[in-house]
This record gives sequence, C-alpha cells and structure tokens, in this order.
Amino acid sequence: MKRINTPLTEKDILRLKAGDEVLLSGDIYTSRDQAHKRLIKKLPFKIKHAVIYYCGPTQTPKRKIIGSCGPTTSSRMDAFTPLLLKHGLKAMIGKGQRSEEVRRAIKKYRAVYFLAYAGCGALISKYVKKVTPVAYRDLGPEAIYKLAVKDFPLIVGIDAKGRSIYG
Repeated sequence: MKRINTPLTEKDILRLKAGDEVLLSGDIYTSRDQAHKRLIKKLPFKIKHAVIYYCGPTQTPKRKIIGSCGPTTSSRMDAFTPLLLKHGLKAMIGKGQRSEEVRRAIKKYRAVYFLAYAGCGALISKYVKKVTPVAYRDLGPEAIYKLAVKDFPLIVGIDAKGRSIYG
C-alpha cells in the first residue's frame, strides 16, 4: 500500500504502477458530466496538479460530513479529459475503462487514473473529512466540491507510462 498526498508531484506519480493500491490524503475536487461541460470553458479552481473525482455526492444526512459519494463511470468524461490534462490536471478518480485517447493523454502529460471502489459510496464517505462547495451550485449533486480526504483507498487503473489494469 502506497501513501500519497495532494498536490501530487511528478515523483509521486512516476512511482505508481497500474494495479498499485494507494491511500490518498489531501484535497480533491468532485466533477461530473455537467460540470465538465462548464470546466472546459472556465476553470473555477486551480487545475494544475489537481485531482478530480468523478462523483456526485448524495444528500448529506444529519450529523454527517457528506452523503454517499461513490465513483461514477469515467468514460463519460473522456471527451473533456485530454484538454484538462493539457492544462495541468494530474489525476482522475472514477470507475471503469478509459478511451485509448485518454490513455495516450495520461502518458503524454504524466498523469494517473485511479479507480475508487464501486458500490461502496457509503463506506468511501468515511474517508472524507471536510466538504467545501466550489462552483456550479445550481447543478445540485453535480456541483463541484472540494473534499479533504484522509487515506482515501484507490487502485491505480492507468499509470503515467500508459499501462492499464484493463490490458
């Protein structure tokens, strides 16, 4: 198990290999389909070295920090990903395979794609220590939130050399 912190450094990213288990701590940003459509026009947060989590948290129950916050299917963001990587995005978290174009962009820009455990949104929420709204509140659960996470469990799906657990 490897422990890494945000902001991610190139050294952190280059030491990861597809299939590695990781515990991530620091700040990550949620963003799904509708927010991505806006992101490519104007960035509401510093994208350089950032981590985007493809997630739309559910309503927050009383006495909780966040509702269930499991990953959504990453391929829905593939059309936007190469441009965001070009602008300095260093990692994405989601579920499922990525397109060949995204895989090449991850390699080109020395980034990483992490997989979060699907079907475990309630469990994953326990690793979120703070939630701050960032942008697009009109999108409800698809707004962008900054999540402060501690030991957030992930698997490297595609590493900076373009190696993928999917083959």
